[in-house]
Amino acid sequence: MDAATWVAPEGSWASSAGRRRNMQAIRSRDTSPELALRSLVHAAGLRYRVGAKPLPGMRRTADLLFRPTRVAVFVDGCFWHACPEHFVRPKTNPSYWNEKIDRNVRRDRDTDTKLAEAGWLVLRFWEHEPPAECAALVVDAVRQRRAEATRRT
Repeated sequence: MDAATWVAPEGSWASSAGRRRNMQAIRSRDTSPELALRSLVHAAGLRYRVGAKPLPGMRRTADLLFRPTRVAVFVDGCFWHACPEHFVRPKTNPSYWNEKIDRNVRRDRDTDTKLAEAGWLVLRFWEHEPPAECAALVVDAVRQRRAEATRRT
């Protein structure tokens, strides 16, 4: 079926064949902001898991995960997570997108709460934030928690 004759299925988010192709091509991991952050954190000598679940049974993954120090890092996209600085609500298919984005934000807050209750430090960064600044915060947090754990033993 070509783009001219394509019709969105009932209840679909895709308003056109082109939009559908575009949406299917969006990465859920290994985005440019994530790769830049990971590169800087790795260069600082820290090792981490990528796309790992912080808690058993949790169906959510962190972009960088430091299990021994319980630090979970998320790099949130401005559109998908409703960045207060850059997010603009879509005008096409607004009922779908409003619910989708609001659900993402609610899930983010729920994740933050569950991880904090389990003793994790959650660091969230927006995709537009400078990677060097984010990496410095991650490195400092992991090293501080590592030092605190050493003092306790």
